Amino acid sequence: MTFYARLVGWGKYLPKKVVTNDDLAKIVDTSDEWIVSHTGIRERRVVADDETTVDMAFHASQEALKVAGLAAKDLDLIILATSSPDYQVPSGASVLQGRFGAKRAAAFDLRAGCSGFIYGLATASQFIATGTYRNALVVGAEIISKFMDWTDRRTCVLFGDGAGAVVLQASREPCGVLSFDLGSDGENYDALYIPAGGSAHPFDQEALDKKLHRIRMDGKRILRFAAKIIGPTAKAAVAGSSLHPDEIDLLIPQQSSARFIEYASRRLHFPLEKIFVNVDHYANTSAASVPIALCEAFEQGRIREGDNVLLISFGAGLTWASAVVSTGVSREMPIAVDWPLARFFENVREVVEVVSSTAASALSALLLPFFTRNDRR
Repeated sequence: MTFYARLVGWGKYLPKKVVTNDDLAKIVDTSDEWIVSHTGIRERRVVADDETTVDMAFHASQEALKVAGLAAKDLDLIILATSSPDYQVPSGASVLQGRFGAKRAAAFDLRAGCSGFIYGLATASQFIATGTYRNALVVGAEIISKFMDWTDRRTCVLFGDGAGAVVLQASREPCGVLSFDLGSDGENYDALYIPAGGSAHPFDQEALDKKLHRIRMDGKRILRFAAKIIGPTAKAAVAGSSLHPDEIDLLIPQQSSARFIEYASRRLHFPLEKIFVNVDHYANTSAASVPIALCEAFEQGRIREGDNVLLISFGAGLTWASAVVSTGVSREMPIAVDWPLARFFENVREVVEVVSSTAASALSALLLPFFTRNDRR
């Protein structure tokens, strides 16, 4: 039996610190008028010095679980979409899992730039569709400010920090993630990247001196790429959902700039009043952009029971992603039967934990005299 990944919870987190265009005008050669006219951005959020990506992901996930009426122990899967993890090793998802105490959940990071959240949505939906997992948490969280060259006026005005999260739950009814379209143009990977810090160029004094650990972006190349793919990926996602374009109730695009969103409206023949925009408040929060906007659309009543929402994103990689989500708001009653695969693995896991614990205790008791004897020698 095929299951559908129903959206049952959503949440967001924005840092408290607000950086306005006037604030930026004090440190780089720009102005509020120029930024607003070219991007539509008026302000963005920036984390405190002691805040991390996992901190933001945790707060957003708490909200999402509360809306879903679930506890962390109910989660089977955690996917964290981010390009700014707390550490290179381990994954931010594992750190998040540990903070939640979600002991039975598989956890991993997904790195696909701004498109990461929709990539994560598509990945989680496949685990649910096959009956492997029932409850999945997908988070998009990003700290751009700590990797930004704040003297580069071409990039520092465009980005902000934040996190958004959703909970997906198995359902027999055709709802939730109906379709998706994913892609990448890896030949242009260097249109948006951080040159140093990876295995190609580990962080060193040269990286520090030349600011190679900061974001480098070719804005014109990215815009040409985005303009090229937005039409085909939107068409592919809608076609895959078996819906007519007129049945799409709301479009949530990557919040890159107001000017590009206006272009998308014309390119897709989709009215601006049916497009959700919050780039003016938060700028581009990369992998967090779409889930933050999705959460706010729910909070503002822009999404109602059973609405069909088209999500579109593009970014570093260069990647693109789109998905159609049918957003049933009320939760379905838990599935009590026909869950043999998940139940089987849960029973096996419990048996393994008991056997492992017993075996470890027995082995410890058996070896203790030998270690004690060696100490006495």
